[in-house]
Parts: sequence; C-alpha cells; structure tokens
Amino acid sequence: MAGVAHRRAASSERSLSPVDDSAEATVDAVIEHALAAYASLAELGEEVDDAWSYIQDLTEAWRDRFEAARSIRGSELVAPEIAAAIGLAIGEVGQIEDPHRAIDWLSTFPQIALTALGERP
Repeated sequence: MAGVAHRRAASSERSLSPVDDSAEATVDAVIEHALAAYASLAELGEEVDDAWSYIQDLTEAWRDRFEAARSIRGSELVAPEIAAAIGLAIGEVGQIEDPHRAIDWLSTFPQIALTALGERP
C-alpha cells in the first residue's frame, strides 16, 4: 500500500508543459503537448492492475488517431484560442490524482483535443 501512496504523491507533482497559445503554435506542437499529457494519464491509470490491458488498447488507438491528425495537418497553424483551450484541458489532466479518474479521461481527453482542432474524434 505504501507503494501506491508513493506513486500517487509523485503523480500529484507531475508538471505538464503548457501549449504555446501564440499565433505560432502548430498542430504538430499542440499534439506533442497533448500526447505528453495523455501519457501521464495512462501512467497514472496503470496503477489499477486489472485495467492494464484495457489501458494499453485504448491508448494505442488514441495515439494512432493523434498521429494521423499530426501527419496530415502537422505544419498548420492553430488559432491561439484553440491552443489555449487545449492547454486548459492539459491543465485539467495535470490536476488528476485518482487512477480511476485518469482511466475515464483516457477516452475523454483525446476527444476534447481532437474536436478543438477540428478533427473528427
């Protein structure tokens, strides 16, 4: 049990880098930040032992979807308000400390980010 407490303490200290919401942010850069946040959710969710396989399948599917969007639109500029919105969602991810809530957000967060980018989730 001490290991779980230690992992939770460490997860609450995680710091996610903000999205550049200047006029220079690209789809590639925004997705890079979103993927880092997504990886932190997956890592936290993996504390739930019986959900490991589910988490692996889910994260693989959403990473592929992010990468597909990046490969097509990576160099496009993102409007500052869209980058800021995704940055706020990333900030919410950084606040999550409960592994079960992290698992919930493994399907919620990509939909938020991709929809903000004008992509079909």
